Amino acid sequence: MDQRLANYGSVVGDAVIDELRHLGERLAGKRVINVNSTRVGGGVAEILGRLVPLMREIGLEVRWEVIRGTEDFFILTKNLHNALHGASVAFGPAEREVFNEVTNHNLDTIDLQADVVFIHDPQPAGLIRARDQHGGKWIWRCHIDVSAPAAGAWEFVAPFVQHYDMSVFSAPQFARVLDIPQVLIAPSIDPLSDKNRELTQSEVEEALARLGVRSDKPIVTQISRFDRLKDPIGVLDAWRSARRRFDCQLILAGGAAVDDPESVQVLKEVRERADDDPDVHILDLPPTSNVEINAIQRASAVVIQKSLKEGFGLTVSEALWKKKPVIAGAVGGIPLQIKHKYSGILTHTVEGTAFWIKQLLSAPEFAHRLGENGHAHVMNNFLLTRHLRDYLLAFLFVADGNKDIIQL
Repeated sequence: MDQRLANYGSVVGDAVIDELRHLGERLAGKRVINVNSTRVGGGVAEILGRLVPLMREIGLEVRWEVIRGTEDFFILTKNLHNALHGASVAFGPAEREVFNEVTNHNLDTIDLQADVVFIHDPQPAGLIRARDQHGGKWIWRCHIDVSAPAAGAWEFVAPFVQHYDMSVFSAPQFARVLDIPQVLIAPSIDPLSDKNRELTQSEVEEALARLGVRSDKPIVTQISRFDRLKDPIGVLDAWRSARRRFDCQLILAGGAAVDDPESVQVLKEVRERADDDPDVHILDLPPTSNVEINAIQRASAVVIQKSLKEGFGLTVSEALWKKKPVIAGAVGGIPLQIKHKYSGILTHTVEGTAFWIKQLLSAPEFAHRLGENGHAHVMNNFLLTRHLRDYLLAFLFVADGNKDIIQL
């Protein structure tokens, strides 16, 4: 299906579409530039790939730029990512020099002239230095959990963030002490994308066959980047514990983003721990594997997202949209998506995850009810159209000089 705003009316209702078009009229002709660190891999790139065309359709002039960086820069920003999540990492003059050097290169190569400059995450945060030269209103969008950063991590980013006109966080607990307006905007999934649209049973079976996954046993799945903060080793250990009672198979599916140099090592560690178990399917998928991910989630009896830290965890909403029971770490933005024992299960440990895998496999009616409730929650809160509305309102807020934007 072509991505057209009108197509979403069958999911969210025509009134929502009309409101979005009205907001677009208020912003018609405004130039917006999004800047992040990768065009493929990860939730930020995926969301931008779906939002940017819709913003253009309703009348905004929207560009999407990706910064270029050296290997040292992406190692640094991965360490910064981990430190913002609480890992102990030291940052000194050498790290600042690496960051500034790449920032300066991108300042020379990216055209930042726009009415709204929308910067995503820490990697391009230093581009704010172009504000005096190019003007416009600047928004910093933080997609990660910065509620408990290690010493020195937030201090690395904050001097840049303080100069923006607005900051956007995904959950209330992520907010920081800042002198600029802060708003809460949760991420979203696109119900019409290949990753989330309805699939026929034959499409599901064909995708599993391509991936070499059998359908003779219940499937337990985690889909995420191969990242230690997603705890794939913990998922493997929990599944092994549950398998002692229920004969089932495990899928660990994910891939890498160009701005995540650790993923290759984590994937190697997972494969070593799996030890060639025929019931463990470790799938290193390219970023275009949306139909395959959709099929895996729809074929699964239980979906897991055992994150140790999490900005939001879009795979939770993806699985809930498909009415699947989800067991997820009670961290970051995940509790916004799951109310424990109502729209999913929240866990803290390997042992708790194993317990709930066994419970859900043994109680299919309860598992079904969790999936139904989760689907309704995603419908009301985490679809792309709501996300688009929130961003349009944020653009209006900064572009109109913080005038009243509630009366549409």
